[in-house]
Amino acid sequence: MKKSKTPASVTVNRRAHYDYQLGDELACGMLLSGPEVRLIRDHHVQLKGSFVTIKNGELWLNNLTLGADTARNIKLLITKKQLASLERAKQDGYQLVPVRLLAGGHYIKLVIATGKSKKKYDKRETIKQRDLARGRY
Repeated sequence: MKKSKTPASVTVNRRAHYDYQLGDELACGMLLSGPEVRLIRDHHVQLKGSFVTIKNGELWLNNLTLGADTARNIKLLITKKQLASLERAKQDGYQLVPVRLLAGGHYIKLVIATGKSKKKYDKRETIKQRDLARGRY
């Protein structure tokens, strides 16, 4: 029996689903060193508070928490066509949000999504729908 090669989720940015209305998702490679890879595979990573920016024609993940260190900036690897698509989305008012980190097989990938910020009343509606699904009301 063969083992499946589907990447397992190392960490999920749960706050992203609460703060943003998420759209299209894109899996990006990451430029990491050996110790950074080990920390991610051992689940010593947090996406909370991190964000994605475009600087000088490159995509960067900022404020990634790895182990005890904070505020790591890591370059993300995507094609020029994908970068152009993300730049258009930024111009249309969308933000680039890190959603989850995948580590399976030989690669570690970051899934980012385009998203619009939710207003306060949208967040209250999200809480209400979640409570209704749990059967609290």
